Amino acid sequence: MDRRPTIADVAKLAGVSRSAVSFALNDRPGLAQETRRRILAAAAELGWRPSRPAQALSRGKAGALGLVLARETDLIGADPFFPAFIAGVESVLSRRGDALVLHVTDPADEAATYRRLAVDRRVDGVLLTDLRVDDRRPALMAELGLPAVVVGDPEGAQGLCAVSLDDRPAFAAAVRELAALGHRRIAHVAGPQEFRHARRRREAWEQAMRAAGLEPGPVLPGGFTAEGGANATLELLARGADRPTAVVYANDLSATAGLAVAQRQGFTVPGDLSVVGYDDTPLAAYTHPPLASARADAQGWGAAAARALDEVITAGRADHVELAPAELRMRGSMGQAPEAPSGAASSTH
Repeated sequence: MDRRPTIADVAKLAGVSRSAVSFALNDRPGLAQETRRRILAAAAELGWRPSRPAQALSRGKAGALGLVLARETDLIGADPFFPAFIAGVESVLSRRGDALVLHVTDPADEAATYRRLAVDRRVDGVLLTDLRVDDRRPALMAELGLPAVVVGDPEGAQGLCAVSLDDRPAFAAAVRELAALGHRRIAHVAGPQEFRHARRRREAWEQAMRAAGLEPGPVLPGGFTAEGGANATLELLARGADRPTAVVYANDLSATAGLAVAQRQGFTVPGDLSVVGYDDTPLAAYTHPPLASARADAQGWGAAAARALDEVITAGRADHVELAPAELRMRGSMGQAPEAPSGAASSTH
């Protein structure tokens, strides 16, 4: 057959009514054993499989979870966190044939997107990522009656279940190790400060600097992007004798760009500049030199978030889930502080 077989096709081959097929395939009583056997044999011969949408509709469920990302499409494609996170979610959903409904939208249309998902009953619940300071989405989910799980710290969850991973120990460890290597000017290239996790990472860096007896600074915005990391690094390296000898970036994407820019400007890594990222993406171990980073299991995070949302949908609530904290992975991009920072290679300045 050139199309997917239907219940009508099974009924025709078995020589019975469609209602009899429905009874047999749903294991309902009222059919003779021989009739049931003939129907099941016909279904097997045709390769009939149950329709997930139809099953979900019969259960009053959509058979899908939702994820709305209010970021630019090209930025999502470049950020390695989201593919890994989505793979984790799919590892849970694919086992039962459910789907992930992904919407990439403009921040101005974000609330309307959630409203459409709720009104059209396209999803059974949603995962809220990129939690912002004073985020309005938890309250909106309560208003819409849409089950939700926050992917982030419980402090911003506003009563919703939160699946969190503490990134602060990794930033503290990065500063502590750099200070032990003799670094005194350790800069931070930060993520967007409207995001709670970007602000938390900056605060962890500041606290670690003070704990090491160092004055925090400088801090430049990097936006979690390669372009932002490159621009911030160029600005830091242009400070001459006052430039930092180490930079802790808010994610691997900005750190990888910063590492490449530093080398193009004639600085050696880690001889002149130590570089530390966050996320420990697969590429981190293959840069030159290998990028020191913090291991955060994005795929495991996605799977845990999906399981928590399942529990919220089924039971109405779920306890907060705290995953193992991120751990610093020291690699070749970290080294001893230079005795006296050089301005840059004379050929480039």
